[in-house]
Amino acid sequence: MTDQIRSSHDGGVAVLTIDAPATRNALTLDLSAQLAEAVSRAEADESVHALVVTGAPPAFCAGADLDTLAGAREDGLRAIYDGFLSVARCSLPTIAAVGGAAVGAGLNLALAADVRIVGPKAKFVARFLDLGIHPGGGMTWMIQRLVGPQKAAAMTLFGEVVGAEAAVESGLALRLVEGDLIEAARELAKPAVDAPRDVLLATKRTLRHTAALTDHSAAVDAEIEPQLASLTAPAFTERLAGLRASLSNRLSNR
Repeated sequence: MTDQIRSSHDGGVAVLTIDAPATRNALTLDLSAQLAEAVSRAEADESVHALVVTGAPPAFCAGADLDTLAGAREDGLRAIYDGFLSVARCSLPTIAAVGGAAVGAGLNLALAADVRIVGPKAKFVARFLDLGIHPGGGMTWMIQRLVGPQKAAAMTLFGEVVGAEAAVESGLALRLVEGDLIEAARELAKPAVDAPRDVLLATKRTLRHTAALTDHSAAVDAEIEPQLASLTAPAFTERLAGLRASLSNRLSNR
């Protein structure tokens, strides 16, 4: 079976699955390019409001393909990064559904998503120093922002492996899911699916912008223009009318 990124767009959610079972979903140059292309297609599809990335069981992603990594120079490394960086840069809300090991570049892929949910067998492993290589792809920046400097150092410098429950406790993952991980991701995505797409994308842009701000008033200023735009949009007018009608019906039935 050919290694591939399987893509399905259904019910407002694009699910991208790394399907390379023989290598535990390790990222080759081809798979990274396929992943970047699949993310781009999801962004261009007006029916898609959220993106889920996962790996074919039992792994999430075992990292970069070692043969590819061994011969890589700067261009090769950046080509490996393209897959998970496409998720990091995605304009859509993104969820990583992590059911197994996320190692090295696979950890980066999980970190690149807005939210991570985990199955009981999930684990997060930096592994870079174990292989004798320096972390790459922005891993040190992403992990410190999520779990703080001490936990990041434990994972990166001391090789601490973080399992599913510990990931939730540390803030690395949002929640532990005992059942179907993809269905749980779809359920998590439902409010985003129901929201007006333009307001949803604008809100994600604002989250990225305000994350770097240190002043409350600057955040108020950053939010006011897109909020004003949403107040004059047809979607708000329609939803407000529906809310008023619903409220009127409840009051009349008392």
